Amino acid sequence: MVLDTYEPRDATETLDLARVNAAIDAGDPWSRDLPLHVTASALVVDPARRRVLLRWHARMACWLQVGGHGDPGETDPWAIALREAVEETGLTDLAALTPALDRRPVQVVVVPVPAGRGEPAHEHADVRYLLATGHPDAIRAEHNDAVVRWFTFAESRTEVTEANLLDFLDRAEAGLDTEVLT
Repeated sequence: MVLDTYEPRDATETLDLARVNAAIDAGDPWSRDLPLHVTASALVVDPARRRVLLRWHARMACWLQVGGHGDPGETDPWAIALREAVEETGLTDLAALTPALDRRPVQVVVVPVPAGRGEPAHEHADVRYLLATGHPDAIRAEHNDAVVRWFTFAESRTEVTEANLLDFLDRAEAGLDTEVLT
């Protein structure tokens, strides 16, 4: 799988990666019936203006990256993150932020999800990527409850409260200045 060569950056990410790999080894890690299941997401970046696109997540009542669950039969986290990003932003030119990041995860994190919409509390093992667009003005929300908005990196840090997402923003901003995130 894509995570075989992934290098975690700290002890927390090492533990999260181990939990994801255990879920993969146990069977279908994409099944929403499991208390821990794999999801895929991405931060979309406007490299020319050094901005990041965030989506208002009504259920969580906060700004998050785009992404979500695989559809039945999907098992490639890159393809899932890309599909979800196109659906949620309307941007059809999305590609890896740099050639070195093509199909390469930038972060792996396990996040808690509270109960809601008939689902019990569970966890997402999220595989995260960095995508870029050359047409940032073409954004359109998937629906009225899922507003998408460009933020500078500084602005995004005032809107985001989750430590793992703040770290993801740091990695994205660093990705603008380097060919490969290390």
